[in-house]
Amino acid sequence: MISVWAPHATSVRLRRLTPARVPISEHDLTPAPDEEGWWSADVAMAEGERYGFLLDGRDDLRPDPRSRRQPHGVHGSSALFDASRFEWTDADWTGRQLAGAVIYELHVGTFTPEGTLDALIGRLDHLVDLGITHIELLPVNAFSGTWNWGYDGVLWYTVHEAYGGPAGYQRFVDAAHRRGLAVIQDVVYNHLGPSGNYLPEFGPYLRTGEQTSWGDSVNLDERAVREYIIENALMWLRDFHVDGLRLDAVHALHDEQTPHILRELSERVDALSAQLDRPLSLIAESDLNDPIMILPREAGGHGLTAQWSDDWHHAAHVALTGETAGYYADFAAPGALVKVTEHGFFHDGTFSSFRGRTHGYPLPAEVPAWRLVTFAQDHDQIGNRAAGDRLTATLSRARLDVAAVLTLTAPGTPMLFMGEEWGATTPWQFFTSHPEPELARATAEGRIGEFAKMGWDPALVPDPQDPATFDRSHLDWREPSAPEHAGLLDLYRRLIALRSQNPDLTDPDQTRTRATLATPDAAPGARAFRIDRGQTSVLVNLTAGDIAFDTAETDVVLLETMPSRRRAGQLVVASESAVIVERMR
Repeated sequence: MISVWAPHATSVRLRRLTPARVPISEHDLTPAPDEEGWWSADVAMAEGERYGFLLDGRDDLRPDPRSRRQPHGVHGSSALFDASRFEWTDADWTGRQLAGAVIYELHVGTFTPEGTLDALIGRLDHLVDLGITHIELLPVNAFSGTWNWGYDGVLWYTVHEAYGGPAGYQRFVDAAHRRGLAVIQDVVYNHLGPSGNYLPEFGPYLRTGEQTSWGDSVNLDERAVREYIIENALMWLRDFHVDGLRLDAVHALHDEQTPHILRELSERVDALSAQLDRPLSLIAESDLNDPIMILPREAGGHGLTAQWSDDWHHAAHVALTGETAGYYADFAAPGALVKVTEHGFFHDGTFSSFRGRTHGYPLPAEVPAWRLVTFAQDHDQIGNRAAGDRLTATLSRARLDVAAVLTLTAPGTPMLFMGEEWGATTPWQFFTSHPEPELARATAEGRIGEFAKMGWDPALVPDPQDPATFDRSHLDWREPSAPEHAGLLDLYRRLIALRSQNPDLTDPDQTRTRATLATPDAAPGARAFRIDRGQTSVLVNLTAGDIAFDTAETDVVLLETMPSRRRAGQLVVASESAVIVERMR
């Protein structure tokens, strides 16, 4: 049986093809009597068989909106893929809770020279040795062109063929589980890419005229569209054994239905979790600073597992770099890092100068700290800079050490961006490979124009369509073993190990974290902080001179990025360094 939701069509035909895309036969689909907008035909098809749909008598072949495989890209025919045929070896995998996790965000196409899921398998031992618990993949669904960040996807049920397709994805997840690594998949339900989106020809997937930052809004008023999203989420978790989903830009999901689609999604995922008997996580990227995302459903929330904290990133970035332009301006406030450390959100009903209005809501103290995912670098905060420059490009090695300490001792769930652990010097730039000349030109000109408005020299903005931009963004795997990188990599290993061994550093109780600014009058980028987490204290000195912190003689130094020294009742922390100490229990 083959079926498709196509309420916009007056007729639907199935065309079957050879692997060489030569038509074999055609079959008329008939409207389903009890399901509005659905068409079906009783046709038996074999694994791997190519097919597509012809709408309203036209001869333009369209891929299946729920296609599991696109061997010839998003403009070509679909291929039948049966996920149940894969022989999994992870029967003993019981999953991993997000509490206590360390997440590693990566892009399949630039993580290895080959840019494939199979090549990624060959690098999993690096992540295990580092102490990572969860791998978060940037979107892998099918997009137009050869390389892309993944947020221009148009066929959500597929895996990009150049990465290895759905079979390669199953091999990757199986291999990750064998090594004790959970997998989080970044999914995009708030918009579709600009090329290869044929969904509006089938049905009202989009609200015409209602825009997000990336195009027409997804039409969540339609029950079938809501199911299209929810069933896609369940597919990753069930058929591909994924352990969690990162939900891109949920603030762009315009939904006035009851229940909200995020609440509905969390209910369905929790039911699947009970059925599979393993934890499944939903992590929101939200610009709203609204705890409704992670509050329990019984408390009126959506019941998601966690959400990203851009506020923590912004406060840490300003503290480390002194940069205060654009949306960093508010985080130049002396107490910014203190506030996000203790309370999670900086904007919790306060005025946001970047937005020109009050923003956010307070995070209740009873929300476990690990429900905020915190990071000093991620794909957006690097890649959306004009040159895609990492912290490595501007910070000293000493400050990179401090960044590592702040990230891995923060109350939230820490996340690293690929290569951060060794101070990768390769940039992470915005790249696309749109095959349409007009779209390629518009993308490049739009990127340059965007940064020109912010005062950047257009010559410094890489052309996203230039293959060299994509090539530059690949990690250089010669770096981790080089002397100038190996020390930082070792520090990340030691910090992750300390985090797993020291219960204070994974304590979910926000009320047991206290932060203090030791230099209240210092400028951004030149401040010192004390962060007390139970019996463990993190002493951070980003000033130009030594700073003395009050400590007990019996306090034990657990880790230091530069040698400290004791004097009566104090520990003197060197400039641009951090020390972690523990009081005797």
